[in-house]
Amino acid sequence: MSDLDQLTQSLARNLKRWRGERGFTLDALAARAGVSRGMIIQIEQARTNPSVGTTVKLADALGVSITTLLDYEQGPQVRVVPADQTVRMWSTPAGSRTTLLVGTEAGGPLEMWSWKLMPGDGSSSDPHPDRTTELLHVTAGELTLVVDGEAHPVPAGSSATFEANVAHSYRNEGTEAVELIMCVSIPPVG
Repeated sequence: MSDLDQLTQSLARNLKRWRGERGFTLDALAARAGVSRGMIIQIEQARTNPSVGTTVKLADALGVSITTLLDYEQGPQVRVVPADQTVRMWSTPAGSRTTLLVGTEAGGPLEMWSWKLMPGDGSSSDPHPDRTTELLHVTAGELTLVVDGEAHPVPAGSSATFEANVAHSYRNEGTEAVELIMCVSIPPVG
C-alpha cells in the first residue's frame, strides 16, 4: 500500500470514528465544517484524498487535530514520530512545504508543524474556531505574518503568537527561504 493509500484509509477510518464519537450526522458535520455531505461520504469511503483546507475544516469542526485524523496508529503515552512518518501536507514547485510533525489531543488538540516558504510563496488560512491559538518561531529568513489584514514582519530568531479565529496568511516577501516551527492549539469541542 502506498503512503497516499495509507493516508486515505487512515483519514476515512478516523473521520468516521470521530464523527461517531461526537454524535454528528453527515449533515451536522457538513454544516459545522462548511464541507459538502457528498465530500464527507467520499472521504469516509476512502474514495478521495481531500485538500489540506478541507482536512483542516473537518478537524476544526470535530475539535481534533489534523494529526488525529491522519494517525494510523494509536501509540503509548510516549510516542516518537520518526522523520519518515511525518505528514507532508502541501508543497509547491518552488520548494515551499509544510510538514505536520506531531500532535496530541491532551487538553484539546495541539499540533506542531515545520514550514518552509521559498521567496515569493505564501499560504492563506481561513479562520479557525474561537480560542484557537498559533505560536510560531522563525529559524531562517523573515516571515510576513498577516493576521486579519495586518502584516507583521517576523525575522529569524523571533517568535509570534496570535488568536487564529480570523483570516491569516504566511508570506515570504524576501530573497531567501523562510523556515519556521509552528504550534496550533485548538480548543476541545464541547
